[in-house]
Amino acid sequence: MDFGLVLQTDPPASEVVGLMRRAERNGFRYGWTFDSAVLWQEPFVIYSRILEHTTTLRVGPMVTNPGTRTWEVTASTFATLNEMYGNRTVCGIGRGDSAMRVAGRKPDTLARLGEAMGVIRDLAEGREAEVDGRTLRLPWVRGGRLPVWMAAYGPRALALAGQKADGFILQLADPFLTEWMVKAVRRAAAEAGRDPASVTVCVAAPAYVTADDSPEALAHAREQCRWFGGMVGNHVADLVSRYGEHSEVVPEELTAYVKEREGYDYSHHGRAGNPSTDFVPDEIVDRFCLLGPAGAHIEKLQALRALGVDQFAVYDMHDAKEATIDAYGAEVIPAFA
Repeated sequence: MDFGLVLQTDPPASEVVGLMRRAERNGFRYGWTFDSAVLWQEPFVIYSRILEHTTTLRVGPMVTNPGTRTWEVTASTFATLNEMYGNRTVCGIGRGDSAMRVAGRKPDTLARLGEAMGVIRDLAEGREAEVDGRTLRLPWVRGGRLPVWMAAYGPRALALAGQKADGFILQLADPFLTEWMVKAVRRAAAEAGRDPASVTVCVAAPAYVTADDSPEALAHAREQCRWFGGMVGNHVADLVSRYGEHSEVVPEELTAYVKEREGYDYSHHGRAGNPSTDFVPDEIVDRFCLLGPAGAHIEKLQALRALGVDQFAVYDMHDAKEATIDAYGAEVIPAFA
C-alpha cells in the first residue's frame, strides 16, 4: 500500500513545501493538495517548489475540476512540471465543489468531466485532442505521462471512474462503503472492456494518531477531524437531491447522517472547528476517519487493503500535522512495506 499526504495550500507556501519534504522522508510517496483558487493559494505554483525540493514524491490536486481552467492550460501545466521533474504528477479531478461554488458556479456535469479527463490526458502526453471544436496538440511534449484519477461517490460517477479514469479517489475510509464503491468502479471497468485491476484505488481521509485510546484522547481527535464529515456531506447532499433519501442505488449508510445538515460555510472548508459540521455525529467521524493509537490505524488500513485499496492519503488538517506524519513514518508505513 502506498501513502499520500493531503494539505491545503494555506500561506506560507514554504510550510506546505516543508511538510511535503517531511512526508517524503517518512516514506510517503504522494503529495496532494486542495485546489480551490479563492480559498487557498494556487497549488500548481507550489508543486514546482515541492518537486524541486523532493526526489521521488509524486504531486497533484485532490482534486481539480474541468471548470476553473481551460483544459489545454491544465494539460500544459502538468506537462511542464513533468518535463521539468520527470513525470512526477497525477491529475486528481472531479466535478468541482468548493472551487466552483465559492465562485458562484455549479459543479460540472459528469459528461463534461468525462470528456475533460480524456482531453487533459491526451494533451499532457503529447497526443492530439479536440477542445471546443478545434484539434490541438502540445508540440513540445516528449515522453509525457499523466495518470488521471477521478473522485466519485454516486452510481453514475463511480461508473464513469471505472470506464475512463486511471485511478479512483474515494474521500472516506469506511470499509463498508469502500467495498461497495470499489466493486462499482471495477464492475464498470470490466463492462467497458478494461482490466478492473488497472484502476488504482486511493482512499483519502483524516488520520489522527493518539498516544492511547482513552476517551479524552479520542474525543479530541474527533473534534479535530469532524470537519471531514461536513466536507463529504456536501457531496452526499447532492446525491440525496438526485436520488432521494431512501434510494436503492445509494447506501443509507452514506446518506442518513445529512438529514440534520442545514447549510455549509465554505470559509471554514476543510478546517478543524468548522461550525458548519455540528450535524456530524461521532459515529460518522469514527467511520470515515482513522483515529486512535497507531495500531488502530494499521488494523483499519489492513481491512481497506484487503478490499483493494492501493493508497491511503492522509488529510493532515488538524493540530498535529508533524506528529501525524512522523507517527505514520515510524509505525504505520513500515507495517505495509
